[in-house]
Amino acid sequence: MKRAVITGLGFVTSIGNSRAEVSRSLRETRTGIEPYPEFVDDPEVPISLLGTVKGFSFPSTDFEDWTFPPTYKLSRETLRPMAPNSLFAYFALRQAIDDARLTPEQVSDPATGLLCASGGSMGMAYANYETMLRRGVMKCPPMSVINSIPGSLYINLVPAFRIKGVSLGISSACASSAHALGQAIDLIRLGRQQRVFVIGAEDCDKFSILPFAAVRALSTQTDPEKSPCAFDRKRDGFVGTGGAVTMVVEELETARGRGVTDDQIYGELLGWGQASDGYNVLAPSPDGEGLARAMTMAMGDAGVPPDLGDYLTAHATSTPFGDPSEIHAIKRSSPDAARRPLVSSTKSLTGHGLSLAGVMEAAFCGLTLREGFVPVSAHITELDPMCEGVPVITRPVDLAPAVVMNNSSGFGGTNVAVVMRRWTP
Repeated sequence: MKRAVITGLGFVTSIGNSRAEVSRSLRETRTGIEPYPEFVDDPEVPISLLGTVKGFSFPSTDFEDWTFPPTYKLSRETLRPMAPNSLFAYFALRQAIDDARLTPEQVSDPATGLLCASGGSMGMAYANYETMLRRGVMKCPPMSVINSIPGSLYINLVPAFRIKGVSLGISSACASSAHALGQAIDLIRLGRQQRVFVIGAEDCDKFSILPFAAVRALSTQTDPEKSPCAFDRKRDGFVGTGGAVTMVVEELETARGRGVTDDQIYGELLGWGQASDGYNVLAPSPDGEGLARAMTMAMGDAGVPPDLGDYLTAHATSTPFGDPSEIHAIKRSSPDAARRPLVSSTKSLTGHGLSLAGVMEAAFCGLTLREGFVPVSAHITELDPMCEGVPVITRPVDLAPAVVMNNSSGFGGTNVAVVMRRWTP
């Protein structure tokens, strides 16, 4: 089959809005989480922290009120149907196109596709429904359907970038963009597309995050230097975030044919696996059996034995039940304790990006492969004893990983694992 490589990345995240900023934050264990005034100032809200996206402001649902970095100029026609998540995605896609050095003709080519993942804009949906109920349906903005639904990303980005290949929105909770990445790998390997933009994006506000308080999934800590703390004995839930990340997945010979050099390739996507728990709508299977099968499938698809991986970016949301399930999955999929990969949770720095998480953390893996480092799992003061036998990284290590894996899981027990390697011709 054809080979899939990563030729471009774009970031709008809590830890930076560029590749350089994100890399520095990961290397230096800089958190993007801070107290969020709308949470702190409301006595009815039980949480305080959010992985905020800096440089963007959305004081209302009217795009005329929005502020964002002046890096790119957007027309009124482009902005009008957008929600915050699609604006984040626009910036991340522009970055990735520039990073991959793609021409407008290569972007707008039938061989170039777009796979997106988002839960939609809850804030836009709320505002639109409120207008409909209070003022009548004919008072709703004309774009009220487009700017709130989960498919808003590809609906906005396809015309904005003149995409002519595959376009699709994927929704599988917090595994959504990981599923999108897996589908992109298959499209490339089967020769159905020459390149695919994989994008995950979420709003970053109370409407997208607070519903998780009702399921007791969010951390109630107030200090961003202490929480979230995946794998720590005192973890009490995740901290939410938003933003967007884009990965350019390209067929190797196509990339070479347009002049991409070996040092421009972030890594090769070797394979992926997916499996379900068949257990519960909210909680993961306690024994990690579903995720373990996804990891084993990914390694088999990649042709990688269980003891060959160097580093694993865990899904690890810092919830009391999720982290132990993943630790069991790691032990199941890699039985030899002496040869298990180093493990960390970058969500302890960024917050949990929901549908965005899979491709964001896969992009972090691309950085670790090309730049030769591994991020620390932050805020661990007392490693949970259940992690015995799994090398969770609590302080910087000197390692340039050659083979890495990224895990993602979502409500309903859906699991995805992706394997990639450092590019060597």
